[in-house]
Amino acid sequence: MSGHYSRKPLATLLAEAKDQGAGTLVRRLGAPSLVALGIGAIIGAGLFSLTGVVAAEHAGPAVTLSFIISAVGCAFAGLCYAEFASMIPIAGSAYTYSFATMGRIWAWIIGWDLVLEYAVGAAMVSISWSQYLNKLLQMYDMHLPLALSAGPFEGGILNLPALLIVMVMSLLLARGTQQSAIVNEIIVILKVAVVLIFIALGWSYINPENLVPYIPDNTGSFGHFGWSGVLQGAGIIFFAYIGFDAVSTAAQEAKNPARNMPIGILGSLAICTVLYVLFGHVMTGLAPYTEFGGAHDKLAPVATAIAHTPYVWLQQAIIIAILAGFSSVILVMLLGQSRVFYSMSHDGLLPKVFSEVHPKYRTPFKSNLLFMVFVGLFAAFVPGKVVGEMTSIGTLLAFILVSVGVIVMRRKMPDAPRAFRTPLVPWVPILGIVVCGVMMLALPWDTWLRLIVWLVIGMWVYFRYGAKHSKF
Repeated sequence: MSGHYSRKPLATLLAEAKDQGAGTLVRRLGAPSLVALGIGAIIGAGLFSLTGVVAAEHAGPAVTLSFIISAVGCAFAGLCYAEFASMIPIAGSAYTYSFATMGRIWAWIIGWDLVLEYAVGAAMVSISWSQYLNKLLQMYDMHLPLALSAGPFEGGILNLPALLIVMVMSLLLARGTQQSAIVNEIIVILKVAVVLIFIALGWSYINPENLVPYIPDNTGSFGHFGWSGVLQGAGIIFFAYIGFDAVSTAAQEAKNPARNMPIGILGSLAICTVLYVLFGHVMTGLAPYTEFGGAHDKLAPVATAIAHTPYVWLQQAIIIAILAGFSSVILVMLLGQSRVFYSMSHDGLLPKVFSEVHPKYRTPFKSNLLFMVFVGLFAAFVPGKVVGEMTSIGTLLAFILVSVGVIVMRRKMPDAPRAFRTPLVPWVPILGIVVCGVMMLALPWDTWLRLIVWLVIGMWVYFRYGAKHSKF
């Protein structure tokens, strides 16, 4: 059993980080690209979709407090990620860090968990993308039939637009990381502009009555308003903050990663937290939080809020920008997923197909195509709220394990070179563990059940394949 806890040597990791030979990923991304990568993943479904779900069902106008609680947990975890990313600039994010600190079996658990985080997260955003596309088409008196715009659990057959956007983004990723980064940066500029315009134009039309009571009274059920609702809302909306996590998965494609990875991780987190809180305040100030609870409008709350301003004409432009923005989120999440599996396959825990690099584009193209199918199936057939909660619990577990890893690494390898050091260790990692743990506990029980089932499947795969083929 001791072999399951063997660690991947730090010297091996650093040697892999320097390897630029054939069959490896190429270092092309600078600090601005990494910050944009983070913003590309952070500003998306959490802001433009899940904000409405949390406001309508859990926190009311206090959705802003849910954002702040989530940001606190992210800040602690982000500081831990920054230390690891500056030490071990390898594709794979929390998986790689866990392998270096806690051993193979924990690395497998976190890697398998990251599948839940990224793949299911990309499916969630693609479902929201489909909802906003329907909103746009309705403005031109065009309507997709329910059979082709919703999954079987929501009265349809399959969500075709969600499936198609996953396919397009997967093919773009297979084409090349540099091209994907350029497309992402253009979309990020557009997306941030939309957020700023919404805040600036909507601020003067806030109706103070919509913000009273700021924290609606609890209905008698845990998580339905009151402080328990704010806390559960923080756990659900937490999934929107995985952008800096996605930055760390691209470490092996970053120029000067020791300097640029902390900038990308912490910079994108700081910028987006401010925008999130302001955006949530304006949105719930423009429309009563109860208006965001309709079955059709739940995942498209921005359109609902804009209808309460004289700028209804802006709806079309903003929805188009949101569609572009969601595309970049899907792109970054699929990038993160394929890079985690690249590392796991490179270590022998998964079949070699996941680490095969295209001879021309230098991307793990077969992994991209396999996840195009996997994520596409989720997007086409599973309800959006379900996949959103699954992503949140996967993200929180990843953050907890990275926080634990920093404490372990400081004790076992105190003299290892660190370009960035997490301050106040062990207190910052401990606070990250506590805050993320409390948010996990606040999530619905069925979300925990799905996580447990997913991890059981993962352990079966590990003992049947990973443990037998691991190189370490």
